[in-house]
Amino acid sequence: MNRALFTAATGMIAQQTNIDTIANNLANVNTTGFKKSRVNFQDLLYETLRPAGTETAAGTTIPEGIQIGHGVRPSSVAKVFSGGNLIQTGNPLDLVIEGDGFFQLELPDGTTAYTRDGAFKMNQDGMIMTVDGYPLTPAMNIPVEFEQISVGSDGTVSVRVPGSSAPQNLGTLTLVRFPNTAGLDARLGRNLLLETQASGPPTEGQPGLDGIGMIEQGFLENSNVQVVEEIIHLIIAQRAYEASSKVIQASDEMLQQANNVRR
Repeated sequence: MNRALFTAATGMIAQQTNIDTIANNLANVNTTGFKKSRVNFQDLLYETLRPAGTETAAGTTIPEGIQIGHGVRPSSVAKVFSGGNLIQTGNPLDLVIEGDGFFQLELPDGTTAYTRDGAFKMNQDGMIMTVDGYPLTPAMNIPVEFEQISVGSDGTVSVRVPGSSAPQNLGTLTLVRFPNTAGLDARLGRNLLLETQASGPPTEGQPGLDGIGMIEQGFLENSNVQVVEEIIHLIIAQRAYEASSKVIQASDEMLQQANNVRR
């Protein structure tokens, strides 16, 4: 009965992690470029009371043994990088990646971060950056006096300036992709991801080539969180939590009955 108490407790702790993850998904349902997370579980060690294949007195072996598990634990919380719905904004600096890939950003300490959030702005010097002031890399500077900016599906950036009939080519935006996107580190928040050993090194390339997605101007990628799906997962997690708590209650009542036994 003591074993059941501790085993049920691991189930409650695991489901609390699951509910925390679902809560974060729901909280970011409208976050641009957000990718939902999923908790994976694994069972704990087993106590072998009678191993399978044990020889009996008759010289035969038993086909099945006795093993008691010790509960469950979260094995990982993985990001799910499925695509989100596209929202048309009409803003020329709103960019979306159709397919695999990430924008590159330069952090204040020189570190490169990666994001799917293409809601870019332009500062007073014409540099394209995020709302937090992290510049896009490779750097892209727009002339202060411009009439129209155009970003092609292949990342080509051009502007039309006053007094010129032909557009002026400013360069090409490049994207990166990773061998294992689930291994990226999201600890910074702010829609930023960092490279890790698990993710592998990034491969930089032009949009539309080598498996990298294309860029679409005037659109944003919404979160890939499906509210109905998350609510269903929340109900399942809540019921699993309640079931584990019932096991603790039943074990406690059994211990109480054992303590009340009289000769």
